[in-house]
Amino acid sequence: MAPPKGSRVRLIAGHWRGRLLTFPPEPGLRPTPDRVRETLFNWLGPWLPGARCLDLFAGSGALGFEALSRGAASVTLVETNPEVVAALRENRERLGCEAQVVASGALAFLATQHAGAFDVIFLDPPFAAGLLVDALTTIRARCILAGTGLVYIESAAADGFDLPPDLQWHRRGRAGNVAFGLAAPTS
Repeated sequence: MAPPKGSRVRLIAGHWRGRLLTFPPEPGLRPTPDRVRETLFNWLGPWLPGARCLDLFAGSGALGFEALSRGAASVTLVETNPEVVAALRENRERLGCEAQVVASGALAFLATQHAGAFDVIFLDPPFAAGLLVDALTTIRARCILAGTGLVYIESAAADGFDLPPDLQWHRRGRAGNVAFGLAAPTS
């Protein structure tokens, strides 16, 4: 039986180009749109090969699996919903990849990470959850992002998100009701 409409997303490039990821139709789970992912991964082109990536609010896993498909060395997908975690593990098995899937809340996971653990961090929390600022604050306070690393930030365009003073926008965009960008440390 085919998965319900809206519960799958296609990888757009790389080793697994065209492969479908499936996920349960959970409230608030909205994969990053294809147009936004295409732009993001074009921006990330020079940084992605060999990168250690974190997809902190993994959801469908589209960002993390796309990073692996395009040459990232490793990806850790963190998700709290047990059904979504199971889907991430099934997608990992179907792709035959080594992604690490962690069943944890985002902030609890960050509390266990060491300095410089990741080169690229994807932050795309549920828009209404209010977790973006807390996650960024923890990442910066614990120095989890490598010194030359980048943080992808996605939020509702209507929210008007401002970066903390120790980060600066590297690239930014907007597509419909989604604002997105890559941020880098100021020093």
